[in-house]
Amino acid sequence: MTKLEFVEAATDEQLHRLADLANEIWHEFFPGIITEEQIDYMLEKFQSFDAMKRQIAEEGYHYKMLFVDGVPLGYFGICKKPDGSLFLSKLYLKSSARGKGLASIMWKEIKHIARQEGCEMIWLTVNKGNTHAINVYKHNGMRVIREECTDIGSGFVMDDYVFAFYV
Repeated sequence: MTKLEFVEAATDEQLHRLADLANEIWHEFFPGIITEEQIDYMLEKFQSFDAMKRQIAEEGYHYKMLFVDGVPLGYFGICKKPDGSLFLSKLYLKSSARGKGLASIMWKEIKHIARQEGCEMIWLTVNKGNTHAINVYKHNGMRVIREECTDIGSGFVMDDYVFAFYV
């Protein structure tokens, strides 16, 4: 029997493990969507140990890793916003874990957390070129509510769709 477990990354050891997982996933998934330079820049800015530690301490983020039979295969990052919505900042799976229904299991956990927190909406941003993720989000009932292009520094932008799901 397969054992699925969500573990909140709270300790320095867990956050280092999560940063390593993020680095692995981003380098296997994003080439062809964004440049290697932008991947490295975004990992350092948003997914490094220091960035996630700051996000947790200062911005109220929570990161959960998905373990299957004790092996970390993915993670998500969420943050409840002042307007009462839940921002799904990150949802990633290793390539070997995709296409097995795990993203739907993660989505179910995120919806459960949103309900527990009293959130009426979950929202996220996704790169316009990330057709795989766009299809997954649509499959799980999310819809595009707007487009946005955000300057993230060093000459890089995030050209995204904003998706929403009403809980």
